[in-house]
Amino acid sequence: MGLAGPVRVLTVNAGSSSLKLALLDGDELAGEQHVESWGGEPGPIEEFLDEHGAEVVGHRVVHGGDRITEATVVDDEVQSYLESIVDLAPLHQPRAIDGIRVARRVAPEVPSVVCVDTAFHARLPAAAATYALPREWNQRYGLRRYGFHGLSHSYAVRRGAELAGTEPGRGKVLSCHLGAGASMAAVLNGRCVDTTMGFTPEEGLVMNTRSGSVDPGLIGWLIDAKGVAAQEVFETLARRSGIAGLAGGAGDLREVMEARENGDHDAATAFDVYRHSLVRHAGAMLAVLGGLDLLVFTGGIGENQPPVRAAVGSALVFAGAAIDPAHNIHTGEGEISAAGAAARSVVVHAREDLEIARQSRVAVALRG
Repeated sequence: MGLAGPVRVLTVNAGSSSLKLALLDGDELAGEQHVESWGGEPGPIEEFLDEHGAEVVGHRVVHGGDRITEATVVDDEVQSYLESIVDLAPLHQPRAIDGIRVARRVAPEVPSVVCVDTAFHARLPAAAATYALPREWNQRYGLRRYGFHGLSHSYAVRRGAELAGTEPGRGKVLSCHLGAGASMAAVLNGRCVDTTMGFTPEEGLVMNTRSGSVDPGLIGWLIDAKGVAAQEVFETLARRSGIAGLAGGAGDLREVMEARENGDHDAATAFDVYRHSLVRHAGAMLAVLGGLDLLVFTGGIGENQPPVRAAVGSALVFAGAAIDPAHNIHTGEGEISAAGAAARSVVVHAREDLEIARQSRVAVALRG
């Protein structure tokens, strides 16, 4: 099925328990629906397709494993492979597969395309992708840095260049997707050359409820020396750590910032640890890039927390970043650079739906 020009794409973004549907007519949003609690039942997708129709269905899938490294039209073999790697993303992959099954069953004549978050990082240099583990392990188990938030990073880098008036696909770009989950990507001339998340989304930055990177020896010590059950350790690292673990509550940074302003010591510590994590990892990404031309913020925190942007920007002055306080105080999309800054800084509204639609159209057109 070849497609000429803009087509109507239904984007299906299934979370661990939620579902977001959006119909894109070109880049225009022609319909949307959010289901807060979704168990994989066909109703929402079937009804949305019946009401709106679509020429392509694009599915966000967290993990493409080592085989799906670009947007791919789904057939039985692709679907079977995605089902075989559920253990790599057990919270999100099953629901994404449910969405694929539903769309292929209720609209078999409409091509379904999988757009995977790991694809953006699939061409990482071997030095960045390879863990220093026995090569037999790496080969046997497919151990490598996969990276995540790829759809968001891909859109943010392209849109960020547009906002800054720079050439897309050129230069040294640091993309910061900061939300409940958070990661950074170092992008050199359009190619991701390093990222903070790894084999799983648990590595890297301090997040709302996730610890980010911790010493693996600490994990072994808790299990072996202190008798903490392995399941409890990993559950705690993923769901009861990060900002929430340090400050209490659900890890909502807005609440932490308010408590910090009111003199709460734990909230102040939580923000300091969070800020240090951002700065530390940003510095590592810039060292890999060898400098900075464009700094991009996206995601719920990246878009709506000026103090976080200011903290990162002020730490990257050595690389040419400079954020204008008057511009930064706004939460809209746009440039926030100070006049004369050597490296530009921008805020981008997260639009995974646009990226899914774009990649889906390309995949179907290439298939012919």
